[in-house]
Amino acid sequence: MPNFQELGLAPQLVEAVEALGFKEPMPVQAEVIPALINQPGDLVGLAQTGTGKTAAFGLPLLHHIDPELNKTQALILCPTRELCLQISNDLRNYARFIPGIRVSSIYGGASIDLQIKQLAEGPQIIVATPGRLNDMIRRKRTDFSRVRWLVLDEADEMLDMGFQEEVDAILEHTPTEKHTLLFSATMPEEVERILTRYMDNPVVKTIGARNSGTSNVKHMYYLVQAKDRYAALKRIADFNPRIYAIIFCRTRIETQEIADSLIRDGYNADALHGDLSQAARDHVMNRFRNRALQMLVATDVAARGLDVNDLTHVINYNLPDDSEIYLHRSGRTGRADKTGISISIINLKEKFKIRQIEKKIKREFAKAKIPTGVQVCEKQLFNHIDRMENVELDAEIESFLPVIYRKLEWMDREEIIKRFVSLEFNRFLEYYRDARDLNVEEKKSEEVPDEGRSKSKGRRDDNGQFTRLFVSIGRKDRVLPPQIIGLINEVTRSREIKIGRIDIMDNYSFVDVDSGAVGRILKAFGNEKSNPHGVRVEKASEREFEPAPRKGKSFREKEKHFDSERKFSKNKAGDDYPWKKPERRNGQGKGKKR
Repeated sequence: MPNFQELGLAPQLVEAVEALGFKEPMPVQAEVIPALINQPGDLVGLAQTGTGKTAAFGLPLLHHIDPELNKTQALILCPTRELCLQISNDLRNYARFIPGIRVSSIYGGASIDLQIKQLAEGPQIIVATPGRLNDMIRRKRTDFSRVRWLVLDEADEMLDMGFQEEVDAILEHTPTEKHTLLFSATMPEEVERILTRYMDNPVVKTIGARNSGTSNVKHMYYLVQAKDRYAALKRIADFNPRIYAIIFCRTRIETQEIADSLIRDGYNADALHGDLSQAARDHVMNRFRNRALQMLVATDVAARGLDVNDLTHVINYNLPDDSEIYLHRSGRTGRADKTGISISIINLKEKFKIRQIEKKIKREFAKAKIPTGVQVCEKQLFNHIDRMENVELDAEIESFLPVIYRKLEWMDREEIIKRFVSLEFNRFLEYYRDARDLNVEEKKSEEVPDEGRSKSKGRRDDNGQFTRLFVSIGRKDRVLPPQIIGLINEVTRSREIKIGRIDIMDNYSFVDVDSGAVGRILKAFGNEKSNPHGVRVEKASEREFEPAPRKGKSFREKEKHFDSERKFSKNKAGDDYPWKKPERRNGQGKGKKR
């Protein structure tokens, strides 16, 4: 492996990376940097998050930038505010020994007047999120006439978040003669379209297998009853006393509930989701980066683009429906050649998802056992002893020792040790004294097959255990059985309702549910507040199997409308289900009384 000096970088850049403690270039850097320095051109870099992509494109950009020209020469687009700030800070660190380099961060949620002032000073590099940069273009505050480098970082996430139109608009305002660099963990169709439309014979650098997870991450799953999911999460956290993790949930409501429960149970945790203000998000992220929090509970949209070093675990409290989302989640750990663990807590009906993801990432999941109460207590005890052995002794404590010796002289050595251990350890012994086994044994017959029809052991029977319901979404709404289950869980705010067979038709679906829960389900779906998605649910026996014509826009049309609205609204309800409707903005939707 060559060193940074052998890659052809300018001496000031080599000095900067050495001052930052970089010893050897990472694989993506060793591949990309020489290519961009020796033969500048369009380039595609396929590599997982955390593999050093920022330095891979940032160092060559700074190598080619003219610091004496106060014009924007490089434009970097990324999906989130957090990633925008991270890239900007990294570039400033790389350019610390190059006088005159200015990097401007343009993103939503911050003072637009201050950002306009920064642009007026003529930064050589702009790092931006698509929405705010388009706003600056409409205000005529940008000058891209001298742009020679365009970078799309985390392109798959950016397009997945609905920024396709914004990215297209920005690219059309840049000069034809430029070098376009695209970095992505996966290569969906939308990213490939950018390749064919905006790039000229790009060089492709693939680090690791395409669309696969990083080799530094160990993938594990725990099989539990759905009702024991939170208890399993607590036990995993207690078994890993030095845990530093992001916990992914499906919905904002569940994210906040899990975070509140962890805080109430004494854990250093907090929530990150779309309902938080930008100031609240910044506060939570600062606490998490500073290790004041051990666990961050987040939705996928809120956590996209987060760049946090040294995560020990990523925990999937709920598995995503899309395997590529799992790739992004697991890529938050095992970064910069460090190892990490991606844990999934699943029930029997979700076992098929593990097999889907294994095929996608070309890696096998290890099945693990939820630790017993005895195992947790043992791990906590050893951690307590390790902390005592490694604690730094302050010289000032010497003056207090004579008093301490006199206070404890009536106890012998063994008594002191017992009391010392009990002081910190009694609460774990008490909590786990009669802890039950949370593990569930696998039965192949109970796995849900990967197809449009779910065949679980819960079928309607002659005793009326299950009742068939009509649900007004179907195959054309791009739903699968797990999404319908998730919808019922969210609207009823319960994960304990038994669900059996699911038949998905083109325009609607039939779902077998526990007969005792039918009234609760119908009431929840009939309430606009608990069912803002507008999904209609009725007893199948009370209606014809062919649904009545839908009123208003179809779900597809609503989804398309939402994609165009989401970028201008703080509402991000669509991060969980494709049929969710955007919230009304001021003055829209309802007419005013005169």
